[in-house]
Parts: sequence; structure tokens; C-alpha cells
Amino acid sequence: MRLSRSFLPTLKENPAEAQITSHRLMLRAGMIRQTAAGIYAWLPTGLRVLRHIANIVRHEQDAVGAQELLMPTMQSADLWKRSGRYDAYGPEMLRIRDRHERDMLFGPTNEEMITDLFGQAVKSYKELPQVLYQIQWKFRDEVRPRFGVMRGREFYMKDAYSFDLDHASAVDTYRRMMLAYLRTFQRLGVRAIPMRADTGPIGGELSHEFLILAPTGESGVFFDSALEDQDWLGENVDLNDRASLEKFFTGMTSFYAATDEMHDADAWAKVPAERQREGRGIEVGHIFNFGRKYTRSMDIAVSGPDGAPLYPEMGSYGIGVSRLVAAIIEASHDDNGIIWPASVAPFRAAIINLKNGDAQCDAICEKLYAAAPDDLLYDDRAERAGAKFADADLLGHPWQLIVGPRGAKDGKVEVKNRRTGERTEETVDAALALIAKIRA
Repeated sequence: MRLSRSFLPTLKENPAEAQITSHRLMLRAGMIRQTAAGIYAWLPTGLRVLRHIANIVRHEQDAVGAQELLMPTMQSADLWKRSGRYDAYGPEMLRIRDRHERDMLFGPTNEEMITDLFGQAVKSYKELPQVLYQIQWKFRDEVRPRFGVMRGREFYMKDAYSFDLDHASAVDTYRRMMLAYLRTFQRLGVRAIPMRADTGPIGGELSHEFLILAPTGESGVFFDSALEDQDWLGENVDLNDRASLEKFFTGMTSFYAATDEMHDADAWAKVPAERQREGRGIEVGHIFNFGRKYTRSMDIAVSGPDGAPLYPEMGSYGIGVSRLVAAIIEASHDDNGIIWPASVAPFRAAIINLKNGDAQCDAICEKLYAAAPDDLLYDDRAERAGAKFADADLLGHPWQLIVGPRGAKDGKVEVKNRRTGERTEETVDAALALIAKIRA
């Protein structure tokens, strides 16, 4: 994309309404604009990040056998009345009545709808297990939306739902999804620490939250630093072998990790002092087994091995895709702007032409840009160099390819690493090779 032709309305000053870093930087970098309280339009660069995150989430869900579908945002209230949640959910649910006086709602979550869809299609235990997911917009009418997309009313999330024959099979599914989440966050370039969460009246221990470490996190966290050293992408787990899944899960949960609400001082004291880490965390995912709560309340059964009705055991697995955009920024920025992990950055690199109209500068920039015109941002504006550098740092591209008259004479490009600030001078061919490797 050529910056001179792009819809990228950056701001020089911090917006007065933004209280946290991610909100300020997303507004300044032209990623979002508010259209109503807690509701945001995603502008082209913001949408690119949103899609990159969603695609990684989607790939890892597919890898563990989940199947993608898309449910409507509008739901019939009758489904929620069947489960008993319609009156109990509270004012966060946006209730609507259509022209035929039917009660409808803008879905805050989808347990009822997916259970009903499952019941319409699956009739026998032989068709289990099933894991279905979607990446879709949701709405919860927060009493006080704040912090930009971190706590907005409309949000984009991945929600998955599993249906299993029995508890042992449900545990296997839960462990597969745990691995998928750990791999997802590692690919996103962040460390999201899994922490055991309260299961409420359901009971049991199959509930985990995933928190990205950031000073502005809403929860206090305590964890064993050994968790940060694990390579989940390299973890050799046979997804179809129960013993292999159990070995992975037992090893992962052997490291202490808890929010302040679940903190156990005695267990914490057993973690070697040099590995004890404390801080704040932002919740970006949650996985939870809730048994037969919805299949029983909605009377959704399949024919069991003996022909008798069998209520499948369910789990739900959420990732806040739009919230992740803000959480990544909270965890990865400096005084100059955003520092994107390469896997989710809106563009692989920025090409900065320091002298538009100079034949050699223009030629080198055009050659670099031609390597990936859909995934590079070419700053071809007639602006002073300082403004171009400031915008490149603000937008957070992993790399900056800087072309000026002095280097262009020798066919050289200055390459800046946004995260480290390191600068090197490279040939045009070396710069092209770098472009090819980013996100490869």
C-alpha cells in the first residue's frame, strides 16, 4: 500500500478520551474510530491486524479437529428461555422485539444456539465427538464501556463448543484445546500464561484463563517463570492418544500459575524463589468444561450405545480476538509507538523514501515495493524525514527499509529493527531477502 493513497488517519497528539496506552496508540495509529459508546469502526490497518490474529486462531483450531461455522448475531429469545438463562443473564444482554412482536436478542454468547444446532443434526453417539467454532461479532451492553476495544460493548471473538460421549472424552478434548491455545498465543508473539479459573457451581478443575502480562492488566498474577520458557509449538503430542495428551497436560499444569483470586500462598512458597514472578495480566482467553448443563436443560440427547438417550458433555473455548489487538499493544510498545510481533503486524515493513523525486531513491523504493505490494507500506509522501520516521515508529512495523540519496548511490538500504532499534546497511538484494522471510 502506498501511504500517499491510503486511508490511514494518524494523530500527532494523544486523544483526551483515551485512558490506557493501547487505546491512545490505536487511535493515534489510525486503527479505530469510535462511532458510539463502546462501539468502534475498524479502519484498514486495524482490520489487517484483526484478520492476521483471526487467521492464526483459525489455523490452530483446525489443527485440533475443530470445524468452523458461522452463527447469526441475532438470536431468538426462545432458545434462551429453554435453557433458563433469558431472565437470569442480566442487563448486559441487548433485548429486541421485532415487527412481529417476537422477542429477540443480540447474542452475547452462543451456548444455546450451538446446542440447538447440534441437536438438530447429531442423533447418535457414533457421531461424537464434535467440536464447532466460529469467529464472530458479539455484543454485551457494558454499563461503563472503557479502555477502547479492551472493554467495548461490541467485540470480535472466537468461540468454540465441544460435544463428547462422556467425561473422559471431554477431558481429552479439553487438553487438545489447551495445546491449541498455547500454540496460538506463541504464534501471536506473546506469552499468555494459563491459570486455573473458578468453575463456579459446575465444579471440577477444567477451567483455565489465559492472561497476557502487561502493567495495565486487571488481574494480579503469580506464576513460575519456567512457563515462559516452554516451546509449545515444538511440543510432541499425539492428539489421538489419551496417554500423550495426559502427559502434556500434567507437565503443563505442574508449573504454578494463579491470579490473585485463586492464589495459594502455601503452593507459591514451594516455587523456587528465583523462578517466582508477579505482575498484572489481561485475560484474552478462557476454556471451560461445563458438563451436561445445556444438553440437559435444553433436552438435547443422542442415542447411546444401548439405545437409551444420552446427554453429551460439553465445553466452551473463547478467545477475544479484538481484545488481543489491544492486549498485544499493552505488552509491546515504547514511547514512540507500537511494536508489533511480525506474525500480526499490519504490514511486514515500511519503505521510507527520504527524497521523493530522486531517480535512484525512487527506483530502489519501487523495486522493494514490487516484492510484496499488498504487504508493505511505502511511505511515498512529500513529507519531511522526521514525520516519516515518527509515523513508522508509531505504526510499529517490525522493520523499516530506509532509502536516502547517499546510500542509493551505492545501491544500499538502511534496515532498522523496530523492536531493538538496531540499524544495518544492506544491499537491495539483502533487503529483498529480508522482506521474503518476514511472516514466511
